Formats: sequence, structure tokens, C-alpha cells
Amino acid sequence: MAISSSSSSSPSLLAALNCAGNIHLVVGSNALASTRCTQSLNAGARPVLLAPASADLPSTLRQHIDDGAVQWHKTDFDDAHLFTLGREDVGRVVDAVFVTSGPKDEQSIHISELCRRNRIPVNVIDAPHLCTFTLLSTYSDGPLQVGVTTNGRGCKLASRIRRDIASSLPADLGAACDRLGALRRRIQQHDEGQHHHAASASALGELDDSVDQTAQFNRLVLEHDAEEAKTRRMRWLAQVCEYWPLKRLAAIRDDDIEAVLAAYARKPAPNTDDHDVPGGEDASGDSGSGSGIPRRKVGKLILAGSGPGHPDLLTQATHKAILTADVILADKLVPSGVLDLIPRRTPVQIARKFPGNADRAQEELLEMALAGVSAGQTVLRLKQGDPFIYGRGGEEVDFFRARGLGARVSVLPGITSALSAPLFAAIPPTQRDVADQVLICTGTGKKGKPPTPPEYVASRTVVFLMALHRIAALVEELTTEVERRPPTPGAEDPAAAADHDGRSSTVVSPLGHRALWPLSTPCAVIERASCPDQRVIRTTLADVVAAVEAEGSRPPGLLVVGNACDYLNKRDQGTRWVVQDGFDGLQVDDVLVGEAAAVLAKE
Repeated sequence: MAISSSSSSSPSLLAALNCAGNIHLVVGSNALASTRCTQSLNAGARPVLLAPASADLPSTLRQHIDDGAVQWHKTDFDDAHLFTLGREDVGRVVDAVFVTSGPKDEQSIHISELCRRNRIPVNVIDAPHLCTFTLLSTYSDGPLQVGVTTNGRGCKLASRIRRDIASSLPADLGAACDRLGALRRRIQQHDEGQHHHAASASALGELDDSVDQTAQFNRLVLEHDAEEAKTRRMRWLAQVCEYWPLKRLAAIRDDDIEAVLAAYARKPAPNTDDHDVPGGEDASGDSGSGSGIPRRKVGKLILAGSGPGHPDLLTQATHKAILTADVILADKLVPSGVLDLIPRRTPVQIARKFPGNADRAQEELLEMALAGVSAGQTVLRLKQGDPFIYGRGGEEVDFFRARGLGARVSVLPGITSALSAPLFAAIPPTQRDVADQVLICTGTGKKGKPPTPPEYVASRTVVFLMALHRIAALVEELTTEVERRPPTPGAEDPAAAADHDGRSSTVVSPLGHRALWPLSTPCAVIERASCPDQRVIRTTLADVVAAVEAEGSRPPGLLVVGNACDYLNKRDQGTRWVVQDGFDGLQVDDVLVGEAAAVLAKE
């Protein structure tokens, strides 16, 4: 049900209403009145029909009446009906009114005005200007409901759009909602018993379905943040719901739920759960002695980059590896469009990474990769972007070299989002007379420690990866000088120590003062580059923190800073930030079709 304002220019506030036990007054006797009664019954309401005794009612409506599901008052509408036919506990006022006689009927106008004056929700067929709410074209699968409205302007277009959306969803997604919801409740109950419910709520944001991820969705959990670390299972569940492909979520079963609970106990434990090892016991291999020398046929490991997101941006080499690998171990940020290319027969494990668990999740993947290679399998480690651009690819090569398996490792490049994301946001990182250099930086160092911030160079474009979860600290480091803190006793790297909130205290270069970035410097946040839900927030360093907090989080994302951000994207003066949603595609389909047609014509 869409609750809307009277303004024709305003979008509706879409809301799912709990109508159980409500009294819905349906005025009319036509086929639409029958439909409205059925819709009310499906929502758990009790329809009351107002129609003369002489009315020729549709057969379905008569059946509802005969079954006692619909109460028929054989009379015309009277104003008093609004205040006498409702529930006792709300003073006999009806909960909603459906008028099926159309906008030109004077009675429709009268009922609408009367309902508005008394704040009773009213819907008049084919008359958006007389409605305070409209019904959506809906698709239902258990607890999952998808609704579409054109606010009375699309004729049957809403149902067409709804059908197209529904056809794109995997089967059993509603059952998956039930299972994941049950898992969430079990984790909550366990955390409540351990007095950690407040921390759990803080970690995930105990919000309803209408709220997207907050700017803190991927907030870094530092080692000393004990309370946040206690929410590891709930964090993993949130990341699963966000990053797993819908097809895999729809295929989740009760034993998967139990495996999650077992694998993420209150205390971290080595991964010994066969369910999480692709292929189960057969894939565990025999790694031989403690030296790591295998006793059986040795397979190979392929480290490959999947690019920024769009599956057409895969290299042919990586696509071939996806089609031929025995086992695929994918990072959580590899988008569903790429994962959909994996043959159904191929076992897939998605990294159980979330803030505060990245190191252990990385260890799990390395253990599974080693087991697969030792068992003679071709293991594909599929990473977002490029394996060697903040992808830990070098660490994984080193891991296998240390075990005498370096010759069994090959690395396939991928298009890094550090350079492609700006392109998709119409930002040329290099531009004559504007930017003559590009710097790629991380916004977060090892174990959450802030790296040394780059100094300001007017002709430089800087791309920060892994920075949005600590955007406030990063902006402070770029634009201000903060005195260095005294060394922390026992710190692994005192010069890079961080406060509890991740804010740096070490922005002064050891070589002296550095040039600070002006707050007026243009910047852009680019999220889910090349994916259908790509979003670009254009602003300045002065307002980027407020913009991210206001617009929320849509990870993965990056920050581009420099004058190049404004070269093709001039913002109006006085506009603090501009948000651009959606991805137009690669815009090559027509060209490719034309070229293919030309080749066929020659043949």
C-alpha cells in the first residue's frame, strides 16, 4: 500500500501496512469491488461491502459473502457508515475506505473529502487526486513482497514492471528470507543472553527494511575494540545478505544456517567445518608433512582479477579460468554478475570477510586454496579489481612460495577500480592543464592503522581505496596538521597508532610539514562502479563527510580527490553535493551488433 501526499509532484511514501483485523469499507458492486475485497482478505483485514440489495455482484464476491469472509450491508453509502462499522477498539471508525465507482461520480468526490477531513485513508479508483493511498502491483513469495506503483500514471505499466522484476528473482528467495531471519533472531537471542545486544545493534544498525546501509556499514573494527568484536556473527550475516548473489542466498538451507552458527562461535576457532571447504573431505587433500610438501598430485592456483564489477570487463583469460576451474574461492566484493558466470557444477566459497575478521577470513581462504592445490585441483582465487592493487595477491603468492609451490601459481590481471571507476564517473584522472599525475592510496593500513597521508599537489589526482569507513579521519588527516602522539608502549608501530575511532594522530611527515589539502578541493565518492546500482556523490573535502553520512553506504566504494573531479562535472554554486544514481552501461551493444551484422553480410 502506498501512502501518498496530495501533491501530484511528490513521490509516494511506500509503506507495508499491518492490516490484520482491520475493517476495510468497500463501496461498490463491480468487479473491482470484488478485487478490493480479495486484496483486503489477503492482507488479513475484514472487508465490509456497501452495495444495494439489487446489485448484481460478481461470483467471486458472492462466494466470499457466502463463506462469511465479507460482510455485505445491503444499502447505499451513508456518512455514518465511516464511524459505525469499524472496530470497537478504535471507536467504530473504519480503518480504510475503497471507492470503486470512479472519479466522475459525485459520491466518490464526497466520500474522498469526508475521509480526508476525518483522516481516514481513502482510495478512489482511477483518481490519484482523490486518494490518500494507492495499492501497489505486488509480487509475493512468503515473507518477501515486491511492490511497484506509477502513482496512478502508468495504466498497466506497473504490473508489467512488477512481472519483469519478479521474473529476474531466483526461486525460493522468500524461503531464504525466512531462514536468514530465523538465523538473525537466534544470534540476537544468544547475544542478549551474553549482554551484547546493544553492541550487536550498534554493529548492524537495528533498522527496518526502508533504510539502506549506513555510512558505518563497513566500519573498521580495531583489535582493541572488544565490544564490537563480539558481534562477529551478526556482522558476517549482514555482509552475506549484502554481497552474496541472490541465487546463492535463495539456495541457502537449514544445514547452511547451522554451519554459520558453528563456524562463528563466540571465540574464533580454526576452520574445521567440512561444509565450508569446497568439495568437503575430498577437497581437503593431503598436504603431507608440516613442511607443506604434498604427497599426491599437485594442482595449480590462479589468482585473477574480476575487474570493477561489470562482467563484460573481465579479461578473456579470467573468463576462461572461471569456466575451467575445479574450485573457486571468491572475495566477498566480487559482484553477482561475475559470479553468475560460474558453471553450476563448480564449488564456490565466498570469503567470510567483514570488518574485524579480514585476517582470519584470509587465512581460511589460503588453507582452502592449499588443500585444493594439494589435492590436484585447479583453484581459482577470484578477486575484485586487480590482484596486485590492494588485493593481497602478493601475500598469496608468497604463501605458496614458502611452501615450495610458487611454480604452481599464476596471476591474471584485472581492471582496477582505482582507474576505471573515475572513468565511469566521467572523471579523467589525468587531464592537460588540470592533472598531470595520479596517485593510488589506501585509506586504511594494516590492522586499521592510518597510513601516511599524501601531500597536496594542485595537479595531482588521488584515488583512495578502502577509505570510506573512516572518511572523517581521512579528511582531517589531509586538511589539518595534528601533533604527533607520544609512542604507545608495546605498539607494533607507534608512529602509526590510532585512536579508538580510527582517527589518526600522525599526520605530520617525518621530513617536516607537508602541504595540506584545501577544504575546497573537489572530490567524488564512487560506489559499485559499473554495476547497475552505481552511485556517484560529487562534492568537496569540506562536505564529503556530511554527504556520506547523509546518503549512507553502498560498498564497495572509493574516494577520488583533485581538481580533475570538476573538469567534466561542474556543480552549481551553493550546492554542497550532487548524487547521481545508476549506470548507463558500457554503451557498446549497438556497435557490436552492427559489426556482427556486417560480418554476416560479407559471409
